[in-house]
Amino acid sequence: MNQHISTRAVVLEKPEQLGLHDLDLADPCDDDVVVDVEWSGISTGTEKLLYTGAMPMFPGMGYPLVPGYESVGRVTEAGPTSGHHVGERVFVPGARCFGEVRGLFGGAASRLVVPGQRIFKVSDELGESAVLLALAATAYHAVAGGGKRDPIVPPDLIVGHGVLGRLLARMTVLADFPAPTVWDTCAERCGGADGYRVIHPDEDERRNYKSIYDVSGDSQILDRLISRLAPGGEVVLAGFYSQPLQFSFPPAFMREAQIRTAAEWKPADMLAVRELAESGFLPLGGLITHHAEASDCERAYRTAFADTGCLKMVLDWRGNA
Repeated sequence: MNQHISTRAVVLEKPEQLGLHDLDLADPCDDDVVVDVEWSGISTGTEKLLYTGAMPMFPGMGYPLVPGYESVGRVTEAGPTSGHHVGERVFVPGARCFGEVRGLFGGAASRLVVPGQRIFKVSDELGESAVLLALAATAYHAVAGGGKRDPIVPPDLIVGHGVLGRLLARMTVLADFPAPTVWDTCAERCGGADGYRVIHPDEDERRNYKSIYDVSGDSQILDRLISRLAPGGEVVLAGFYSQPLQFSFPPAFMREAQIRTAAEWKPADMLAVRELAESGFLPLGGLITHHAEASDCERAYRTAFADTGCLKMVLDWRGNA
């Protein structure tokens, strides 16, 4: 494989300061592939926390960093033991190939060196919609629990009508479970429902939900959700929370409430949603609302984080190789 590969990448130098930089990439090994990225998505959850500096500390955290975990591109070089071939379109959930610049999560770049076992081949027909597969896998994992939940208890209330909330609602309806109620406090996000209803929480008087999935990321919401549970009901924390969560014990005690944290998606979840999306069973339309050239990344990130009408911003890297 060719050596001394370089890339153009979004680099978050410190909170609220990012730009496009030229970086050298790690030399690829026999089990690596080189991917020329076509599109990458901007996460309004974890990436916003990195951008604002609100991300809790964890191993590997620090600046400068390359964000992004929703990248789609073509394999241009494939090591003999990578398991992939040149020309494949693949989904890349991030990379760590930037030397001293951290990869958190390392997908927002024009070219990536990544182990072949980490990426997933996708059909050409999905196009830029393939950037949504990570969120789809997150939604799938939250409900299925990595195949460990039997029987599956689908959400009958979803809190938040962003991309993750919409995918949860779509999967619930398409699986022929009863249509969930969805809460959102932003009127601009109450549209786009298909087969379920979206309402402001103040309009909802129901207090016997069996399964509430929170994708809002609001660390102050637990008491409000517990008060809406049926006895023995469950709150699933499927968002990402920058502050400690706490709740009042007596209401949870009286309802014998269960609280579950949905972990990161696993490869099996990605394979499942890839099949659903490629077969057309899981529609991904209407979720990508904004586009920008990678060279305009500063404006794109600000828009993604500040514009409530922006569900998913996609960066186009095809002119930034």
